[in-house]
Amino acid sequence: MKLGITIFATDYAMRPDDLAKACEDRGFESVWFPEHTHIPTSLRTPPPIGTKVPRYLYHLHDLFVTLTAAAVATRAIKIGSGICLVVEHDPIILAKEVASVDQLSNGRLLFGIGAGWNAEEMENHGTPFQRRWRVLRERIEAMKRIWTEDAAEYHGEFVNFDPIWCYPKPWQKPHLQNPGGLKSSFSMKCCSLLLIGLSL
Repeated sequence: MKLGITIFATDYAMRPDDLAKACEDRGFESVWFPEHTHIPTSLRTPPPIGTKVPRYLYHLHDLFVTLTAAAVATRAIKIGSGICLVVEHDPIILAKEVASVDQLSNGRLLFGIGAGWNAEEMENHGTPFQRRWRVLRERIEAMKRIWTEDAAEYHGEFVNFDPIWCYPKPWQKPHLQNPGGLKSSFSMKCCSLLLIGLSL
């Protein structure tokens, strides 16, 4: 049995590098970090659990800074995004961030992805809530091209770029495939299909 630890890496919690090292020393297989860039104060979208949005959701460190800190402090434990809200990222920048962490960790990144539940949060990033799965699909498809092609290009409704050079490529070949910490069967199916290269 493989066991992992998840923590909301806030500015008042245990440091992610210290936690990752402690987990590695105790034999855990992986350590996972969730993501929210912010939580809008309107609270129009109800939280998925309970009636009040917990403050740790809006005190989180940046996901990829957190993953890098955990990676450089350890040698063997896997480090995971649990989950990365892909619809809140530019796909070219995200492709580079993911590949960089995977390279710097020698292939230990578990790239958990999702579309998110907070409509206002993703709308602040320009993603319409009702189209979030389509946005997710296009961004992952575009990132996979960046990861696997020298001069990648992608033309879709939400992602559009002519041929680009973008390195590094991920350590894991042909690209990262682990969907990670998804909760619903629908989310798991969608994200699994995207990462292994099948159509939704």
